[in-house]
Amino acid sequence: MKVLITGGNGFLGRYFVNHWKAKGHEVLTLGRGKNSDIKCDIKAEVPKINQEIDYVIHIAGKAHSIPKTKADEDDFYNVNVNGTSNLLGGLENKNIKGFMFISSVAVYGATAGKGITEEATLNATDSYGKTKIEAENKIIAWGLKNQVITSIIRPPLIIGQNAPGNLGRMIIGIEKGRFFNIANGKAKRSVVLAEDIAQFSTELINLSGIYNLTDGKDASFEELSSVITKAKNKSKVKNMPLWLARNIAMLGDFAEKILKKEAPFSTKKLKQMTTDLTFSSKKANAIGWKPKRVVENVDLWIN
Repeated sequence: MKVLITGGNGFLGRYFVNHWKAKGHEVLTLGRGKNSDIKCDIKAEVPKINQEIDYVIHIAGKAHSIPKTKADEDDFYNVNVNGTSNLLGGLENKNIKGFMFISSVAVYGATAGKGITEEATLNATDSYGKTKIEAENKIIAWGLKNQVITSIIRPPLIIGQNAPGNLGRMIIGIEKGRFFNIANGKAKRSVVLAEDIAQFSTELINLSGIYNLTDGKDASFEELSSVITKAKNKSKVKNMPLWLARNIAMLGDFAEKILKKEAPFSTKKLKQMTTDLTFSSKKANAIGWKPKRVVENVDLWIN
């Protein structure tokens, strides 16, 4: 097939491009970068697609972060919502056979929970989660209207080479001796390998639906930090007692109120590091999802 991938030059997009090409498909990338086959900033314009496309994988979007200004909040909407609308506009009358969207478990808006399924209510209140919900809704409606097979993937923390976001910050923190496990790092988070998402994506070509994709085992902060320290030949990460972490977090909360900007550590971040937040991928398991366990395949994501 001829496949169009948005965000193909990004962290996750590169895994998709390589996998779909390896499967024998012709891949075109769409993005702002000079290496994109179709150059377009979809948050500001409708792409001009002058050829027939069989399948579309929409990965481009503004990554999960905490907006610091109104402009940051607007950017989430412009990229994740307007960008999706513009992309769909550029696909009109193209006889697309299938459309895949890489969303996020952030749409659930959960800060704690175990085994959250695709049937859970979408309660996101942050800019990232809300705009992902809106993008999902636009894609589903467009798919129904145009009779296009539509699939939506909701991954948790994505693990891979040179991963950005929380994992990247964790690795840097461990390398510099600035990362601590809290309350022995027993809290668990769902994780998934970028490589596995890309490899499974070709199995969804003829399937509609929404799927959480996790490694099915989840990982504690202690497990993640241990495999990182071993891979990086660093000393074992030290533990910070909960009482001390709470006091430091309160100082961070106070600093945020005074300085009007995000503190390196706060009560919100403390909660993230001391509560379980995991998701179920049993729905995907039923159609062949067999991921590798993240902490047992460190060679796939640590340089």
